[in-house]
This record gives sequence, structure tokens and C-alpha cells, in this order.
Amino acid sequence: MATLKDVALRAGVGLGTASRVVSGKGAVSPKTLARVQKAIEELEFHPSYAARSLMLGSSQMIGVYIPYLSGTFYTPILKLIYAELRAAGLNMVVGFGIGSDDERTQAVQGIDFLKERGCDGVLVMSNVLRDEDIDALGPRKSRLVLLNHSVPSIAAQSFTIDHLLGGRLAAQALLREGHRDIAVIAGPRGAPDNVERIDGFLSELAQAGIDTDGLWVAESDFAPKGGWEAARELAESGYPFTAVFCANDDMAVGALSYFQQAGIAVPEQVSVLGYDDTNSAEYTAPRLTTVHMPWTEMTLSGLNCLLNRCYGMERPVTHDYPVTIALRASLGRANDV
Repeated sequence: MATLKDVALRAGVGLGTASRVVSGKGAVSPKTLARVQKAIEELEFHPSYAARSLMLGSSQMIGVYIPYLSGTFYTPILKLIYAELRAAGLNMVVGFGIGSDDERTQAVQGIDFLKERGCDGVLVMSNVLRDEDIDALGPRKSRLVLLNHSVPSIAAQSFTIDHLLGGRLAAQALLREGHRDIAVIAGPRGAPDNVERIDGFLSELAQAGIDTDGLWVAESDFAPKGGWEAARELAESGYPFTAVFCANDDMAVGALSYFQQAGIAVPEQVSVLGYDDTNSAEYTAPRLTTVHMPWTEMTLSGLNCLLNRCYGMERPVTHDYPVTIALRASLGRANDV
């Protein structure tokens, strides 16, 4: 493979001149520029990432950490980030949580992994990091942005959504249709955003006079299989219910699948409400009513904030996003109203 030194020799210029042409930084006469460009074409020269990093003083790569890759939630977010970075002439390195350590330790290790790979900045989608984890990064924390989480020491670099409001809107949607016998399929109790959405949901029901202590609530794992198994347990429990609130769309998809197999008609016998409004929500049978969380808007603002910090860009950033209900066919009137 041709090197930058080969290009300089072929063009009859110094290495510094060839470097200025390749990097696009610094003055070069039109005549010299033409000679170097001709040498580049003749030698089919392509600068390596390592060489480009040395020339530019940056890797032109952004690291993205997510806890795991499964279901329908993270894939669209990664695709959005990748498309935005490529349009800006940048690239992406992705890290995942692996191993048997707890989720917080995995996130810290994931950030270290991305920094060691030379990423100019890191976008972290995790809600388990604490102030001390951020402070331990030292000067590097200035080029880190959090998604779906807020840490006080970097509040301006934290981008999250009002999950309490999301839970309240879910409850209001069911109450408007006359539902009072309601079951809940929650996510892991260790996930702060799950706790917030469930707290908001139960608080709204309590304000409507519903005894939330008597509600049937199952803790599941945010996966379709978990939703399927929880729906089966609910149907076999004898608990009277006209509606089920699922703390994410993947579990709602699993619940819909079980109800269909069990001959329980949705929404004629039971309504199902999800959370997130992922791509799958529009293509379930029946189509899933769900809390629309503005993940796209949050992700773009967080990414823009990071690009502004890393590359001196001036992209728009906001911390306010609308939370709404996406009304579809899985929500109907309570059958006893």
C-alpha cells in the first residue's frame, strides 16, 4: 500500500506539503496541489485512520455505548446516530455491556473501551451511572453525553425524557375509556426509567380513586418473552382485568401474542397499552396503542451537543421534548362500561 511518503516522492514535494493536501489544512499553490492530487490518484493512496488522526488531531469517530442490543428499541437509535455521523463525515464505534458484572460496572468499562479506541467523544445510553463515575473520568467528562439519564455534575450534557409524565398519560388513556380493573406488566425494578413510568402510572390511578395496592403487578424483563409469560400468569391468576399496561412495547407485543393464542380478544375483551412507540407498535395485530416517547428528538439533541463539544459545531440543542399517546386499535372501551 502506498504511503504519504510515497505520494510526496512521486509529486516531488516535501512530506509536510503532501500532508497539507491530504488533510485540507494549510496553504498550497494550485500547481503543487495538482501534482500531489495526481500522485494520489496514480498511487491509489488512501490515508489510514491512524494517519488521518495524526494529521487532524482527532479520530473523527464518536463512541456510542448501549447496555445491550436486542428487541426493537436500540436498533433504530443506532441507525439514526450512524446516519447523522456519516452525513457529517464522521464514523461510529459501538460498545455493549458484556460479562457478569453489574450494569453500572459494565457501563464504566464500556466508556473506557471506547475512549481507549481513540473516540473523540462518547454518547452513553445508560441510566445507572452516578456522579462519582462521571467525576472519575476527569477532563474526559467534557466530551461525554448521557441519553435517558441525568447526572447533576453534567446536567447540560444529560438528555432524558419525563417518564413520570409518560406513566401518567398511560393511566389517563385507560381511565378515559372507563378502565378500572387494570393489570401492570412492569420492567426490571433496578431500571430507574421503569420505576418512574410505573410510579407515574400508579399515582394517576390513585388520584382517580383506584386502590393501587390491590393491583396485579408483575415484574418482567422488557423482552417479548417476558410479556408473553406475564400475560399467561395474569390470565391464569383469576384476577379480573379489562386492561393491561406494559412498561415497554416489546413486552406488550408478547402479551398481545399470548392473548391471541389464548382466544382473548383485543380490544373487545381486554385493552393493551404499551410504552415507547417503537417501530413494531404500528405492525402488531391489532396495532398497539402506546406512549410515544420522543427518542428521536432526545437522541439528536444529545448527539448535537456532543458534536458541538468535540468539533466546535453549532448544532441545535434542546432539553424539552413532547410526550404523547399514539392511539391505535389495541385500546377500546372497558367491556363493563
